Amino acid sequence: MSESMSAQKILDNIFSVVQRLYEEMRQNRNSYSEHLRIFEIFAELGRTLVGADRASFWRWDKRKGKLFTATATGTNQIVIDDTTGLVGRALAENRTIVTNDPYNHPDFNSAVDKKTGYVTKSVLVMPVANCHSEVIGAFQVINKLGGGFDEEEDSKRLSIAAFICGMALESDLFLEDSERDKLTELKNRLGLERDWRRYLQKISPKMPLSIIMCDIDFFKKVNDTYGHNAGDAILVHVSKILSAHIRNCDGAYRWGGEEFIMILEGVNLSESAELAERIRLAVEGSVCHFEGQELRVTMSFGCAEISAAADMEDNIKIVDNRLYCAKKTGRNKVVYRDE
Repeated sequence: MSESMSAQKILDNIFSVVQRLYEEMRQNRNSYSEHLRIFEIFAELGRTLVGADRASFWRWDKRKGKLFTATATGTNQIVIDDTTGLVGRALAENRTIVTNDPYNHPDFNSAVDKKTGYVTKSVLVMPVANCHSEVIGAFQVINKLGGGFDEEEDSKRLSIAAFICGMALESDLFLEDSERDKLTELKNRLGLERDWRRYLQKISPKMPLSIIMCDIDFFKKVNDTYGHNAGDAILVHVSKILSAHIRNCDGAYRWGGEEFIMILEGVNLSESAELAERIRLAVEGSVCHFEGQELRVTMSFGCAEISAAADMEDNIKIVDNRLYCAKKTGRNKVVYRDE
């Protein structure tokens, strides 16, 4: 095959991938898994551009200090600390890293290879930035077909995919930021509304879902007595307790003001009430330190099992009524049945 024919074949492959990407982006993304398909095509574009065997696109969660793959060829999602690996090094130094001898590179993490049996011969990692030149992720390609990576030439080619990925990831992060409460760092009402469909897709007789709604007792008195900054400190304090009592598969949300919602996967009504009681005791027994003062609060809880036949508003109405009952009948208690 002549050089011109080879170049044309590569170009045709690139056009084919870009066309698929365009078609995917025109479709409605009704689930998170479907949305990830776009990033899979991004990875395929990068792999095609440089002629690599594998590609992965990494997102950087600076808040948690984690790096995780939005997509990765040949493996499930990988999650690592942002101070480790070639990707971590590339992001820390904001530079492209190339190695054609990875097993002798001090930053290469061979754990995935040991687990899967894959042999990595060459790696190129390129940081991905947003429009403010802030690094938000990385593009990684592995095993250049026919030889090792050329840092100058392959970086030039991969920059096309990295640029497009940067714009897409920035859009994703902007949406995520809009779904997160700035004070408590919990997701907000918009975040719950967007997550609700994903939760319902999991519900089944063997996979119940429960919802807990709670709020801080006499919160207005805290603000009136100690000031709104103290009230903010209480909200952050309580949010940390809620987050500490749920799993990664669950969700904690600031519903508004001093009200919070938790969604629990695989948890039935009685189990949700038991968890709410543990949280109630933890809050009651805790101290929020603010400007030399020791602030204490209690919380009231309402619990319900989510019904897939009802919409989000109706499910929340049930648990809201039980929370109201807890407040009305003495506060600092858990109500999980209609009284």
